[in-house]
Amino acid sequence: MDLELNHSFSLSSVTLVVLLLIFSCRPAEGNFKVIGSPEPIVAALGDDIILPCHVEPQLDVTGLTVEWSKPDLKPDPNDRLRRVEYVHLYRDAREDLDMKIAEYVKRTELFADGLTRGNISLKITNVTFEDEGRYQCFIPKLKSHFKSSIIHLYVAPKSVTTETPLQTPGPTEETDVNGGGLSMRNRLITGVCVSVFLMILLVVGAIYVYWRHKRQKQEINKQPVTGALLEGSRC
Repeated sequence: MDLELNHSFSLSSVTLVVLLLIFSCRPAEGNFKVIGSPEPIVAALGDDIILPCHVEPQLDVTGLTVEWSKPDLKPDPNDRLRRVEYVHLYRDAREDLDMKIAEYVKRTELFADGLTRGNISLKITNVTFEDEGRYQCFIPKLKSHFKSSIIHLYVAPKSVTTETPLQTPGPTEETDVNGGGLSMRNRLITGVCVSVFLMILLVVGAIYVYWRHKRQKQEINKQPVTGALLEGSRC
């Protein structure tokens, strides 16, 4: 009975350790960040460009609202009741055209296949000088203190050499062709968590096997003593 109780207790301890390790390796709620390009995006007049922005760690945002706006855009003083308008508004799993700035109609899009990986980069076609300025990518319902990021866009004449990257990676970030790649830091964290998990599992398993072997040996050693005591009582 005592052996079975200790055996059950040991298995429960192993299960608890595994669960704690798994949950410690998962991103905590509120650790997500909306990250845009740290460097300004320079585009040539008439080019198609991409303003890089993504959620880190990766998160499926297909069910969330994504807002792209120009925070420096001045409202019309003659129309104070005018609604807020967006460069691009993604809501209810589709683009909302009702609140779109007229100049950007049919000129912007998100990467549908990238949204599942937290890629909310915005593509703008046929860039004009009027497009120049600051852009804000914003996820209002993201459970984080870092729900938005600012990206600067500069438009230069065609004669100037420009760069229009699909995604501007950070110092430790890798991206795929859609700009939604898994960061190297997250891969390292995952690798460390798996290694620690395996080490703990091996150590706990070794301790349990040693304890069980020792326990069985003690039980075997007790049996002759018990038999001798019974024979002595009969005499």
